[in-house]
Amino acid sequence: MPRYRIEVEYDGTPFCGWQRQSNGYSVQEALEDAGAALSQGPAMAMGAGRTDSGVHAIAMTAHIDIEKDMPADTVRDGLNFYMRAHPATVLTAEPVSDDWHARFCCTQRHYLYRVLRRRARPALLANRVWQVASPLDVEAMAQGAAHLVGKHDFTTFRSANCQSASPVKTLNEISVTTEGEEIHFRLSARSFLHNQVRSFVGTLIQVGLGKWTPDNVKTALEAADRTACGPVAPASGLYFVKADYDEPI
Repeated sequence: MPRYRIEVEYDGTPFCGWQRQSNGYSVQEALEDAGAALSQGPAMAMGAGRTDSGVHAIAMTAHIDIEKDMPADTVRDGLNFYMRAHPATVLTAEPVSDDWHARFCCTQRHYLYRVLRRRARPALLANRVWQVASPLDVEAMAQGAAHLVGKHDFTTFRSANCQSASPVKTLNEISVTTEGEEIHFRLSARSFLHNQVRSFVGTLIQVGLGKWTPDNVKTALEAADRTACGPVAPASGLYFVKADYDEPI
């Protein structure tokens, strides 16, 4: 079957997540349904990441196998036509070899978490940010975040349902910056544990509120105990930004 590398933008609010599952309609399912309608045959899609319900994507890299060989622009436009009822759009499409894999060939993944710091509830940004009405100490959160960079046992920041074989991961970068009324957390790593980013952000918000010190983050990390984690941030503020690959493909 011909394989195409695609980049997908989506609003995760109505989806049960990226991956096909029995409890709702997923982004993967929407793509595969569109691919099947376009090519009049089976279609299989695989993403670089597996976002949870309510998590968004600015440019999720994926590959899709469809029954017929078509120009890349036809694949992009055809998938978008058949997905027009859903808040998901294929931004780009290009043919790739059968051994190119969106998940296994990925060398780094980038996420963004958006916190809106104001008292008035968001209207235009509803389901797009996490609103925190209380003042937040950005510098203290940045100090706390610094403890998370590097290779660690991240058991504390791992969902109890995480299926990863090991809790040991390497966080390459985490930054905490102010963007107008928002605070942006940007994180990069080759791979992440289930709920790791949201666990980081929820914990760092405790630092920003003054309930934790920056050094408490280090203590929680070293505990390697899920009960030491702060509250998990909601899905609505999280975005899969992009995936990196060694080129050429």
